[in-house]
Amino acid sequence: MAFAITRALLPPAMSSKPPPVSAPLTFDLPVALLAKIGAHRRREKLGSTSEVVRLAIREFDFGGYSAAGEEHRQVSVRLAPRVKNFLVRTAKKKGVSVGELLRAALEALPAGKGGK
Repeated sequence: MAFAITRALLPPAMSSKPPPVSAPLTFDLPVALLAKIGAHRRREKLGSTSEVVRLAIREFDFGGYSAAGEEHRQVSVRLAPRVKNFLVRTAKKKGVSVGELLRAALEALPAGKGGK
């Protein structure tokens, strides 16, 4: 059974003023998914990306959803300011996050056979 958005999920009215019809929500999407949204807009003759997202929310089975991939944990490390600045500049130049650069660097380490 699909998870439905119901009145119970909406915040209670705080005043006599009507609630806004919509509110902006900004999030990152892979370029391939943006292309899929564009294709869906054209095929279904929808007027905006927001309409495609609202359609996806209405039709998606949120109850059956489980996150794909590995569980992530946040880690804090200490780096020299010059190293941190290098990472920030490189991330900006490559169009990725610093975290993505660090994950790539850590994944590139050779698998050890024991050791420290």
